[in-house]
Amino acid sequence: MALTSEQVRMVAKLANLELTETEVEKFRSQLEEVIDYNAEKLSQVNTDKVEPLLNVSGLTNALRGDEPQPGLPQKSVLQNAKNKHNGFFKVKAILD
Repeated sequence: MALTSEQVRMVAKLANLELTETEVEKFRSQLEEVIDYNAEKLSQVNTDKVEPLLNVSGLTNALRGDEPQPGLPQKSVLQNAKNKHNGFFKVKAILD
């Protein structure tokens, strides 16, 4: 499978890696080899008698139903808050 340098940069970004152009090219060829190897191995697996699955556990949705309950008063919720502003929790920004 042919990978582009852009795809390698995207994978590096997901892994929080900063790569030089030389490293991008090196990893591009290595990733191609890994993907080709695994694709070949998967293509050798006999799946003729395997039924398609939506999930491997066989479990169905086991969530409980919603049961609304009264909430706590705002004053008690905020009483131990380190920082608050206009009746809301105030937190440091986590996104740029």
